[in-house]
Amino acid sequence: VGGAVRDLLIGAEPKDFDVATDATPEEVFAASEADAPVEAVKDPAAGKRPVWSDKGDAPFEDEPTTPVYARKSAKKAKGEQSAGDETVEIVKTIFFALLIAMVLRIFLFQPFTIPSASMEPNLYEGDYIVVSKWSYGYSKHSIPFSPPLFDGRIMGSAPKRGDIVVFKLPRDDKTDFIKRVIGLPGDVIRYTGDKRLFINGESVAEKLLGAEPNTLGSAELYQEKLGTVEHEIRKEMSRYRAQPDGQWTVPAGHYFMMGDNRDNSNDSRYWDDPNIPKDLLGMVPDQNIVGKAFAVWMSWPEPKLSHLPNFSRVG
Repeated sequence: VGGAVRDLLIGAEPKDFDVATDATPEEVFAASEADAPVEAVKDPAAGKRPVWSDKGDAPFEDEPTTPVYARKSAKKAKGEQSAGDETVEIVKTIFFALLIAMVLRIFLFQPFTIPSASMEPNLYEGDYIVVSKWSYGYSKHSIPFSPPLFDGRIMGSAPKRGDIVVFKLPRDDKTDFIKRVIGLPGDVIRYTGDKRLFINGESVAEKLLGAEPNTLGSAELYQEKLGTVEHEIRKEMSRYRAQPDGQWTVPAGHYFMMGDNRDNSNDSRYWDDPNIPKDLLGMVPDQNIVGKAFAVWMSWPEPKLSHLPNFSRVG
């Protein structure tokens, strides 16, 4: 029988082969192992290219199979996009910051620096002050560069006698001046050679406080009262500071201004311009007023390299 089985196995196809019923179990097992087709075990990772780590250890399958150069290009593109988004955010932040600053400057506050001694002993050269824009309403001079958008004032209210105001010089409508309001519309102002101020024929009350320190008596300080406002003024008593009497009538819609340092102030008493009508010489139009000075927030006199900012005069 063994020879017959062996002869049958030679040349026989596995699918056509039937084991004889009288064959031993060992012969059946041997025939099946020799001729049965073998199915390859499928590897789950078959077809995937293994990726090796930078440390040279075994391959791991959770890394992307994108080539390294392609991954670098993708990261670069993503980085450029992030940088572009960040630039846009910075530009937006700057824009809104400038917008807020512009709104505050036009409608609420504006900082100014005192450039001269004309308002001593109350404001000193190098003082940094804050001016309120809403106190008297808004004119074209409330806006930077004074664009001719409208005439007059919007939401306007009149300055009071004794207020310290910032205004545009009538001669050029550009230069910022700071003075005290002395004359209101309709007032008659007179300033005498002996340095006395009269409003509508009445002498303005003043009281001598004494000589200014470090002047050897050449300058004196006085307490002056304009309406309900009391403040100090400075007068130089030397002979060369004497001046002739002057009288002015303030027209409607205008104001008469003077500095507190009465003998060192370029103000309504001295302005002269051939392009301005004679009855308006020295007068500040209502729309030229920028705002009311109400606080000193810092002092930093010249030369700035020799001085540090001073906050002792805040208020």
